[in-house]
Amino acid sequence: MPQTVGNTERALPSIKTELPGPRAREIMALDARYLSPSYTRPYPLVVHSARGALVQDVDGNQFLDFNAGIAVVSTGHCHPLVVEAIQRQAAELIHMSGTDFYYPLLVRLAEKLAPLLPPPAERKFYYGNSGTEAIEAAIKLSRYATGRDKFIAFVGCFHGRTLGSLSLTASKMVQRKGFGPLLPGVFHIPYPNCYRCPYNLEPKTCSIQCARVIEERLFKTTLPPEETAAIFIEPILGEGGYVIPPREFFDELQAIARRHGILIVADEVQSGCGRSGRMWASQHFGLEPDILAVAKGIASGMPLGITVASTRLMTWKPGAHASTFGGNPVSLAAALATVELLEQQLIRNAAELGAYLLERMADWPRRHRLVGDVRGKGLMIALELVRDQQAKEPAREERDRVLDLAFQRGLLLLGAGESVIRLCPPLIISEAQADFALQTLEECLEKV
Repeated sequence: MPQTVGNTERALPSIKTELPGPRAREIMALDARYLSPSYTRPYPLVVHSARGALVQDVDGNQFLDFNAGIAVVSTGHCHPLVVEAIQRQAAELIHMSGTDFYYPLLVRLAEKLAPLLPPPAERKFYYGNSGTEAIEAAIKLSRYATGRDKFIAFVGCFHGRTLGSLSLTASKMVQRKGFGPLLPGVFHIPYPNCYRCPYNLEPKTCSIQCARVIEERLFKTTLPPEETAAIFIEPILGEGGYVIPPREFFDELQAIARRHGILIVADEVQSGCGRSGRMWASQHFGLEPDILAVAKGIASGMPLGITVASTRLMTWKPGAHASTFGGNPVSLAAALATVELLEQQLIRNAAELGAYLLERMADWPRRHRLVGDVRGKGLMIALELVRDQQAKEPAREERDRVLDLAFQRGLLLLGAGESVIRLCPPLIISEAQADFALQTLEECLEKV
């Protein structure tokens, strides 16, 4: 277990008041009065502070965080080395705009990340502030580099909510409804989901139909391959349900893309930065993306998005794309500390604790009637709930009830897809904390 976790590694939840507590209810009332109703709040958590894998609310209740701020705080909340890097940098330089002037940190982070990336070796970096900005840059760069204007994306994938990335997103209708017309020229096909095969085939005999449909159907009916700039994909489906495709799918997808001169953009916003037990989820599958989108866990909670592309592609002219705040010095300092910690121990811990959790959960479909499937890589784990294990009817209401029961017991989880519970804790969690999460989840499953 990483030594840097300190005294928090054995700490567990402590619930002192009813939930939400009195102070939390006051803040929630003000929130309803002043803030946008577009924010999603799965349960009434009002956060005061956080350390490691523990979150304290405004009423003094302590929770075990198994969602990491939506897979963001990879090194845990307020890791002392990250905090130190932020404080040191904030005392020297907060902003001067790296799009117009030079920062040493812009280069230092690129140098640090370059040898950790999947092939090709020669890469260039564009800095933004978020995952959706990293995707927007990838959209523009794909068009610029290829001279083509159309894209392929996958049903279930989430790529962001700004207009271009939203045009690729096909996760929930509420995210798209009312915002049209969206970016034209985006074609969606089913994501490779062996638990719920969209073609009603079996994995051993499907012949990777989920990739071959591109040539066998899409290119023959609606989308000219010579007009297709890029294929956007999450190597492991994120908000859509933590679905893990077979490696053969990526082999076929890359072969198709190469045959037609189409770029592959890997959206590693959620799956990257050690979460899957490798630095990048693409590495599990031999995927060599032309463009990589990075955010969330790269800076342990500070806003940073990165678009990484092969040098041969990133040739756009000065002024073609930029961001006033992109590559903020404080965020870059946090990212450098984060990558150090990932390399030293946290990627390994994600792999080891992920394997431990998956092994402990392997027989849950047999022991719990609501559990249809357990799957994952590293600390990116899905528990898919169904009302009937044969029919696989999604258990949406039951999933939401489990999330609420877990919250009442001090465990913070998130939903995904139609009826999935995702486990995406900080990469610093201990075995004791994993045991608590499993015990709590099983108790909740038995109550529903």
